Amino acid sequence: MTSEVAFEPKDSRVEVYSLGDFTLLSGEVIPNAHIAFRRYGNPSKPAIVYPTWYSGTITDGNQWLIRDPRTLPDVRSLDASKFFIIVPALFGNGESSSPSNHPLGYDMPRATFYDNVRAQHQLVYEHLGVKGKVVVLGWSMGAGQTFQWASQYPDQVRAAVPFCGSARTALHNWVFLESLKQTLTLDPKWKGGKYDPANPPVDGLKAFGTIYAGWGFSQAFYREDGFKKHFRLEGGSNILGNFWHAWATSKDANNLLYMLWTWQHGDIGAQPRYAGASKRDLPQKEGGRLGTRGDGGVTTSEDDAAFERALKGIECPTLIVPGKTDLYFPPEDSENEAKVMGETATLEVIPSIWGHWAGGPGDSLEDVKWLDDKIYAFFQKHGIVD
Repeated sequence: MTSEVAFEPKDSRVEVYSLGDFTLLSGEVIPNAHIAFRRYGNPSKPAIVYPTWYSGTITDGNQWLIRDPRTLPDVRSLDASKFFIIVPALFGNGESSSPSNHPLGYDMPRATFYDNVRAQHQLVYEHLGVKGKVVVLGWSMGAGQTFQWASQYPDQVRAAVPFCGSARTALHNWVFLESLKQTLTLDPKWKGGKYDPANPPVDGLKAFGTIYAGWGFSQAFYREDGFKKHFRLEGGSNILGNFWHAWATSKDANNLLYMLWTWQHGDIGAQPRYAGASKRDLPQKEGGRLGTRGDGGVTTSEDDAAFERALKGIECPTLIVPGKTDLYFPPEDSENEAKVMGETATLEVIPSIWGHWAGGPGDSLEDVKWLDDKIYAFFQKHGIVD
C-alpha cells in the first residue's frame, strides 16, 4: 500500500512519488520507498526518460544536456519544447530512497538496475500517465539503466542511447569499484555504516576521491594539462584537494557505497536460473531481467549466455556511444555489445581525451556539442524528430 513519504527535496523543482513498500528482485522490501524525479516540457509531447548517474543529483547532474536558452541554447536533442523529459533519480543518490534519507540507513536493502527501472516504469506509466513508447538515454550508470529499460521493457522503448556506460560491469571495472569500497570502509569512523552524520569518515572519503582521480580523466588529459586549462587547477595537490577531495567529501559515504553495489552488480540478463528462458517466457516483471554476478565479478557460462540473450532481445534502435579514452567503459566493451545486438545497434565513439568525462556532466562543451549532434542525427534517422 502506498503511503506518504517523509522526505522533502532540497530542490523545489524535484518531486517525490511514493512507491509504498517496494519489493525488490531479491525478495527484500524497501519499506515506504520513494522515487524522486523532475519533469521538463509538456506531458502531451513524446516522452524521454533520462536517469541519473553515480552520485549525480537530478538537476545538478542531468540538466547539462537539456536545452536551456540561458546556458545551452544550441542543444537540439533534449529540447523540452519538443519532448516531455523525465529525470528519475537512482536509488541511493540522496533524493530517491537512500541510506541518507531512509530510516533503515545503511541497512536499506540493495537495489539492482532492474529494481530501479521497474520503479521508473511505475513512475512513468502509472503516476505520470505517459502513453505509448518512451525514448531512454543516459550517461555512465544512466547508460546501464538505459540498457536495462530496453531489455526489461522491449515493447515500450522506442529508442535507446546509452553513452559512456555498459550493459555489463566488466571485471576490470568491478575491481576498480572494489578498491573504492575497501578504502572507504577502512576509515575507523565508518563503523560499518553507523557513523555519526555530524562526524563522517572524511579520511576515507578523501582516499575514495584520490582513487577516482586516476580514473575519471584519461592519461592524455593529464598529460596535456587539462585541469590547468579547463578547471584552472595547477599541481597534483590542488587537483586532488580542490577537485577530487572536494567532490568526494561533499557526498554521503553510505549513499556512495549503496550506489557502488548497484554498479558492481550491473549485468542485464545474467542470472543462471533463467538460462534458456526468453523474455517472452517470463512474467513482465522479470523479463530481460538484471541479475547479480558471482563473487569477484566472475560470471558463469550461463550468465554469459543469458547476457547475450538479453542484448539480442532489445528490439529498439540503439545508439551506443563509448568514449575513446574512457577508463571505466572502454570502447572495446561497447563494440562487443553492438556486435551481439546486430542490426538494432549503431556505434559512435567520442573522439575525446576527456576520458569518462567526455560523456558528462557537461564540462567539455566541445564534447557536449559532439554528443548532441550524434543524438539529434540518430533521432532524425528514426523519426523521433523531424
